[in-house]
Amino acid sequence: MSKSGLFAHFGSREDLQLAVLEHAAQRYGETVLMPVLRIERGLPRLRAMFERWLEWTIASGLPGGCIMIAAAAEYDDRPGPIRDAVIANQHRGNAVTQKAVRLAVEEGHLRSDTDPEQIAFELLGIVLASHNHRRLLGDREARKRALTAFDELIARYTTRKAALRTASA
Repeated sequence: MSKSGLFAHFGSREDLQLAVLEHAAQRYGETVLMPVLRIERGLPRLRAMFERWLEWTIASGLPGGCIMIAAAAEYDDRPGPIRDAVIANQHRGNAVTQKAVRLAVEEGHLRSDTDPEQIAFELLGIVLASHNHRRLLGDREARKRALTAFDELIARYTTRKAALRTASA
């Protein structure tokens, strides 16, 4: 398809970019979020979600890795509909992560004083560092480092009951 034909289909470059972001968000949901709903609630589901999130940059099949990370960097200081869409996607992802943390609290895997916003913030930080180290720096240990960071983060909030259950498993 020609460039002009492509833009004619979407109406504008901006409409095309918005459609790409929406498609990527759908693929993320199908690839990362939907499969983990079959996993036991609480820490098992949170960990599976995190692992799939880490693999998303490869599983997406996109040559630039995670389009949401790229779009966030590109549009973080450029007002308009694309930035608004990136922000909305980030908020949705953050809400899903926070909900998974709250479920882990409800299941008794994490302490009742656990701050879901803080864990979601730190998990995003781990994912961003992993993405940078894996893609930019070529660090073959990035996934392993990210999983170690996840385990250490979660250990700060794990209940004694959950720690004993994990140790006996």
